Amino acid sequence: MRPEHAPKTLRRTTAKGLATRKRIVSTAAELMLTRGIAGTTLDDIGAAATVGRSQMYHYFTDKRELVRDVVRQQTEAIIAHQGPDYDDLTTWEAWQRWRDRMVADSEAGGCVGGCPLGSLGTEVAERDVDARDLVAAGFARWEQGFRDGITTMRERGLLRPDADPHALATTVMVALQGGLLLAQVQRDVRPLAIGLDTAIAAIRRYATGRGVS
Repeated sequence: MRPEHAPKTLRRTTAKGLATRKRIVSTAAELMLTRGIAGTTLDDIGAAATVGRSQMYHYFTDKRELVRDVVRQQTEAIIAHQGPDYDDLTTWEAWQRWRDRMVADSEAGGCVGGCPLGSLGTEVAERDVDARDLVAAGFARWEQGFRDGITTMRERGLLRPDADPHALATTVMVALQGGLLLAQVQRDVRPLAIGLDTAIAAIRRYATGRGVS
C-alpha cells in the first residue's frame, strides 16, 4: 500500500507521520502565540510547515483538534522549561532560583508573548469546552509542582502545620500569570518580579525558622 493511500490512523503512527504531525503542531503553536487562534488559519499553518491543506486533514479532523494538540504541546514545553528547581521546590534557595529564572527568561524575551498557556486559555475559554478543559488541566499540572514543594516543606517542619499547600500554590500561580500578563502589556519585567516576590513572601509567613535564609 502506497503511503498516500494508507489509512489515516496508519499515517498518523508511522515515524514519518509522527514527525510531520509534530512539525504541524509546533508551527501552529508559534503562529498562534503571535497571531492568536482566530488570526491563524489552517492555510497559514500549512504554508509555514510546508504541508498541503489536504495533507493537514490526514492528521487533524479540523482546526479544533489541532488547537487541542497545541495546548498539549505548550503544556509540556512550559513544564519542561521551568528548570530543575521546579521539580524540587523544597528549600527557600530553590524558590529563589526558580523565581529568578522566570524573571530572567521574561526579560530575555523582551516580555513578549506572555504565558503561552494563558494566551490559549483566554481564547478558548468561552468557545471550546474540550480545549478549555485541557488548558485547565495544564494549569493544574503546573500548579502541582508548587503544591508538592510546599507540602514537602511543611512535612519537613520548614513551614507551620497550618500552611495550606493548595491555597499557597494557587497564590504563586496567580502571581505568575498576572505578572506575565502585566509584563507583556507594559514591556517591563517588574510586575512579574513583584508578583513572585509577594507570593513567596506569603509562603514565608508560615516559616518556622528552620532552613530560613
